[in-house]
Amino acid sequence: MQAQIVPIDSHHDEAMCHIIKTVGAEFGAIGNGFGPSDAEVLHMSQHYSVSDHSGYFVIEQNGVVLGGGGIAPFAGSTERCELRKVFLSPQARGLGMGRQLVAYCLQFAREMGYKHCYLDTLHTMSGAIALYEKLGFEHLPAPHASTEHNGCDVWMECQL
Repeated sequence: MQAQIVPIDSHHDEAMCHIIKTVGAEFGAIGNGFGPSDAEVLHMSQHYSVSDHSGYFVIEQNGVVLGGGGIAPFAGSTERCELRKVFLSPQARGLGMGRQLVAYCLQFAREMGYKHCYLDTLHTMSGAIALYEKLGFEHLPAPHASTEHNGCDVWMECQL
């Protein structure tokens, strides 16, 4: 069965929390200043809604959650959003699922009316960075002033 992308629901929360924390630790995103430490990770479904111009989506296959990613306003901006908490379990990598998920998120961002999409990540996530580059993200010399994750060392943005 082909993987499908669906909006996160409360029954996905536990699996996504596990994936975000496990994959975050795998790449050194541990502690304050990194997405896996954000309080929202415990209950992702409660923190994203279309009415807030945000959405978090999971990719699943045969009922198994393989990863997720989301879009939310960046620092209250109506034109700039942030690609947030894109994490894939090891068995989902290298199969095109990351590309499918990020493309879905970017299309959602366009539908919400955003003009730019920002992200921050770690240099250790080289596979993700290569994907972001292929999807049109360009490197920034420094983070935007309002970034929440001061532990990250790669900052990127694309025009939508």
